[in-house]
Amino acid sequence: MAGFTHFDDKGAARMVDVGAKDETKRTAVAEARVLVSAETLALIVEGRAKKGDVLGVARLAGIMGAKKTPDLIPLCHPLSLNSVEVDLATEHDPPAILIRATCKVTGKTGVEMEALTAASVAALTVYDMCKAVQRDMVITGVRLISKEGGKSGRFGAE
Repeated sequence: MAGFTHFDDKGAARMVDVGAKDETKRTAVAEARVLVSAETLALIVEGRAKKGDVLGVARLAGIMGAKKTPDLIPLCHPLSLNSVEVDLATEHDPPAILIRATCKVTGKTGVEMEALTAASVAALTVYDMCKAVQRDMVITGVRLISKEGGKSGRFGAE
């Protein structure tokens, strides 16, 4: 299975041994978008959602999600995160919530999965908090925007 690091020479899944790697500063940024109706967006912006502060709760959920990544993603190394920031912004054309998660660590492996998990969990939380008023929301565009650090260096999405 050339090219994949999570498989041994027989094709069995394995956790990558990062013991010999140097610790470096690493950062990853991921995003997600929740497409909502104009009415749902108004409820969120005006603070009228029955479950409370949608953006505030989603921010906290995203941070918690990043911290729980190794519990959710098999073979993911537990990391001692330096910081997790989850920013949520409203968009009006089309109506949506844009979520951007930034994770930082000084370690032997990257934080891409933590950033992706943070953005995903925040998006799921927006959905959960608004599903009583709109069930056809769409979570879309979950992706890695950038990463820095480690042997592979920089990556930036187009």
